[in-house]
Formats: sequence, C-alpha cells, structure tokens
Amino acid sequence: MKKITFLIVFISFIYACSTAKYAQEATNRGNYKEAIELSIKKLASNKTKKRNQPHITILKNAFEKATSRDLSRIKFLKKDRNPENLEEIFGIYNDLKIRQEKIKPLLPLKYIDTGKEEIFNFTNYDKDIIVAKNNLSEYLYMKAKSVFQSKNKLDYRFAHKEFAYLDEINPNYKDVRSLMDKCHQIGTDFIFVSLKNKSDKVIPKRLEEDLLNFEAYHLNDFWTVYHNKKQASLNYDFTLELMFRDIMISPEHVYEKEFVKEKQIKSGFKYVKDDKGIIKKDSLGNKITVDNFTKVQCNFYRFTQTKSVQVVGQVRYFDNVNEQLLESFPLQSEFIFEHSYATSDGDRRALDESFISMLTMRSVPFPSNEQMIYDVGKDIKKKLKVIVRNNKMR
Repeated sequence: MKKITFLIVFISFIYACSTAKYAQEATNRGNYKEAIELSIKKLASNKTKKRNQPHITILKNAFEKATSRDLSRIKFLKKDRNPENLEEIFGIYNDLKIRQEKIKPLLPLKYIDTGKEEIFNFTNYDKDIIVAKNNLSEYLYMKAKSVFQSKNKLDYRFAHKEFAYLDEINPNYKDVRSLMDKCHQIGTDFIFVSLKNKSDKVIPKRLEEDLLNFEAYHLNDFWTVYHNKKQASLNYDFTLELMFRDIMISPEHVYEKEFVKEKQIKSGFKYVKDDKGIIKKDSLGNKITVDNFTKVQCNFYRFTQTKSVQVVGQVRYFDNVNEQLLESFPLQSEFIFEHSYATSDGDRRALDESFISMLTMRSVPFPSNEQMIYDVGKDIKKKLKVIVRNNKMR
C-alpha cells in the first residue's frame, strides 16, 4: 500500500513539474496565451500547493510579455492610420482587459517559502475600449451604409453582416437595426415556383398543390424565399420551373403462377413386422410401432396484379433579370402498384405457412390513373427537394 501511495505522489509530482515546464516553454515560444491559461488553471486549483508555485513566476512573466506585445501592436496600428485596423485595435484592448480580469481572482499570489507577493501592474482600459469601440462603430456604419449605392444583392448581404457585428459590439447604435432590415429585404432572393405539364396526362390538382408547397419542403432560409403564388409588390429574381415531359402509365396486368406442393404428413402408426408377418416386440414384450406417413398434394395458384407509372421531367432555373436559363436537372420517377392473392386446389396441409396466409387475400380494384400519378408524386417531391437543396441560386 505504501508503494502505491508513493507511486501516486511521485507521478503527481512529475506531472506538476512537466506542466510548469510546458508552460515555460510556451512562454519561450511567444505563446503567452497558452502559458497564461495553463498557469491560471493550476493556480486556481490550489495556489499555495508547492508544486503549483512555479506557475506564479511563469504567469507574471507571460502576462508582462503579452501586455508589452499587445501595446506595441496597438501603437503600430494607430500609426498606420488604416481604418481597417480599427477592429483589431478594439479586439486587442478587449483582450488586455479580459486577461487582467482572469488573473484578479487569484490575487494575492505569494511564494510560500519566502512570503513574497508577486505584484501585477494592471491598467484600466475602459476608456481606451470605449474610444476604440466608437471609432470602429462609426467606420463600420459608414462602410456598410455605402452599400445602398449598389445594385448587387450580395453587397447587401455583406452589409447586413457588418451591421449585425456592429449591433453586437454596440447595441442600438444609430439606426443600425433599421438598416439591417432594409439590407435583408433588398438582399433576399425571391423565387417563383411554377409547374408545367407537357405530357398528355392530367396532373391531379392536389398533387400540383403538394409539389408547389415549398413551405412543406423547409427550403426557405434567411436569404432565400420561395413563392408559388406571385405577389404584385415583389420583383422575383429567379423562377424555378418543374416541367413534366412525359407520363407513361402501363395497362393493368394480372399474372398467374401455379405451384404444386407435396408433403409427407403423419397419419397414425403401424406395427413393425418380421419377414414372416409377425409383429415384433421389444425386450419388455411391448409391440414395436413406427409413425405412418401419407403423401398429400395441393395445387397453389398465385395471382399478381400490377400497374406502373413513370414520370419524366426537368427542374429548370431561370434568371428573371437576364431572362436566361441558368441550369436544368433531369427528374425521373416510377411508382409500381403490386398486389398478390391466391387460391388452391387439393389438400392444404401440403402448403407452408407463407402460402396459407396468402390464401386469405383477395383481388382488389386497380388504382385509377389519377391515383397512380398522385402516388408517384411522393417520390418526385423527395427528388425535387434534393435537387433544390443541393443547387442554391447563389
């Protein structure tokens, strides 16, 4: 038991040493964030534990170097006077504050051997953060607002992203939320969905409604809206057309197949006799018997009703602005109606269970052509959804 305890203590000591060594190496590599995070974690668990004490020095050293590097970077970015640097400046000031806030709960940090306290020189960055935020907010606002001179929807989507970020860092800044709504309206693609039937078959009205009900497909997203009925107030950017070229319905068929089934079944017993016709007996004097089997036969007739429909069409994308066909995708689907039933002639004991269960089935009326077309529509909807999901307009 003592050996096990010693081994656990020894492993823990080695791990603590290796953790401190790793944190120091991270500092040496200039990876101050990793060194700080690791040291904070160790000290937060127990800052007075002897094997965690080296992390005080590591934390102080990494903190000072990280702060010095960040402030030097800010100084350089300000000298550059490039407005694109404003976001980075704002981010660095926030990092400086967050780093200090993570260390504050650990203070005071003292070395248990000497009682000396390690001093961290903190700075109040609140004023710098506010100035940087306001500078960045104004820059983002003017940059995003300039998009309203554009006729490109993608520019409005980018502006919306900029406004959203601005609203995140500086909520309710000027009329940002109103401009976000405006960008969303202008940047959204409105797509009109239509159906054309060039076959010689009538498409059921309920199938047409199902196919064009894009709300049920759940394909609308933030920048894309599908309509199957035009709204006079909208200019539709694209048209998605589902076109049926051909609908082929087969004749109604009934196929018959005959099976002859035979089986040996048990039908009582018989006595075992010797060559002279005398019944044999066992050692106890009992007459010896064996099972008696009889062959039975049954003719089984299976009938299969079949009818099929095949639809051939296309999904076509049109650019309404340029009045051009953008893309075309083939769409093909098939539905097969099949029903089986059976009759028999003979001894049904010769039949397996699967055959007997089919004898309870009876013929059914064939579905109408309209019903067949509606049934194939379920598969068409699935394939149409895949095509649209995998082929966005933008």
